[in-house]
Amino acid sequence: MKDLVEIRWHGRGGQGAKTAALLFADAALASGKYIQAFPEYGPERMGAPVASFNRISSEPILLHSGVSNPSVVIVLDPTLTESIDVTEGMPDNGVIIINTGKCPDAIRKELDIPGGIKVFTVDASGISKETIGREIPNTPMLGAFVKATGMLDFKEMLEDTKKKLEKKFKNKPEVVAGNIKAIERAYNEVRSQ
Repeated sequence: MKDLVEIRWHGRGGQGAKTAALLFADAALASGKYIQAFPEYGPERMGAPVASFNRISSEPILLHSGVSNPSVVIVLDPTLTESIDVTEGMPDNGVIIINTGKCPDAIRKELDIPGGIKVFTVDASGISKETIGREIPNTPMLGAFVKATGMLDFKEMLEDTKKKLEKKFKNKPEVVAGNIKAIERAYNEVRSQ
């Protein structure tokens, strides 16, 4: 399966890593891709480190195991880099996207990321505070992810995500609008090296 891409999301309980992986999966499925989305369960409590995963391909995915060599890593909480090697298993041509106000060069130096890995940063926490009203970086990171990788058509992903959010937050149109704005801003504000 030549075009199979594996993705790992790092976050803390309550930041929406699992939800972001599921939203990406739904949008990928709607675009005709084959997709898997699954979390790694551990101590499920607010603030505990969590990981979620995706696999995406244009062919059926017959692999049913954990993801150990992700081509793309998305880090919702930058403090996790102090205790977890977020680049573990990444190939030399991988992509890492980190929620931080720092520039990609600074992150590369701080984490000693090899030169072949592309580094992207976006202040998803700041964006979510301004657009949603609280710090929940998952939807802005989804926008940054789509921009950094080009895996999905942005407008199609945005429309699919909006439908999913409208279903989930039926009586809270302001939550839907805030999340859509957060995705758009992160897509436009993500920085690359």
